[in-house]
Amino acid sequence: MRIEEISFKLKDGRDAILRSPKEDDAEAVLNCWVTIAKETDFILNYPEECNKYTVEGEKAFLRQKNESPYDAMILCIVDGKLAGMCEINFYSRLKMKHRANVSIAQTKEFWNQGIGTKMFEEMIRIANKREDVQQLELEYIEGNDRARALYEKMGFKVTGVRPNAILLKDGTLLSEYTMIKELN
Repeated sequence: MRIEEISFKLKDGRDAILRSPKEDDAEAVLNCWVTIAKETDFILNYPEECNKYTVEGEKAFLRQKNESPYDAMILCIVDGKLAGMCEINFYSRLKMKHRANVSIAQTKEFWNQGIGTKMFEEMIRIANKREDVQQLELEYIEGNDRARALYEKMGFKVTGVRPNAILLKDGTLLSEYTMIKELN
């Protein structure tokens, strides 16, 4: 699904835009994933795993997101640069249609500028427009205290843990936490 473009100011005064992805964004999205994977262990891919994706495949993926009634992807653009992205995915099965899953990723260069909050506000707004959606769900990896603080600020509460769900290259095992936000 496509969203209307939203303009806003970052905390440092720069202009930013939230919008649906365009096919021309495919290479920037792939590069952004590699950058984020290099900057943190708190996403599920290592940088070398991102190389398996192609620009043509990403174009098809972005097209699918924009055309889907159950998915939306939002990019944040600052000064012509991709600063971060988020997704909301609605379940279509009858027993699960009251739920939606959200995710967010942002480059370190743009941390602490209000982008995560703005992206979450938009995902929550989209979810609230659907009568049948009662809760938003997400996961975060142990140690990602910045993300957890954002999620709690947005009204999410920890509901479960998957012990040792993530295995880092150095052998470190990290738990994955699930969080839910009840909608009005």
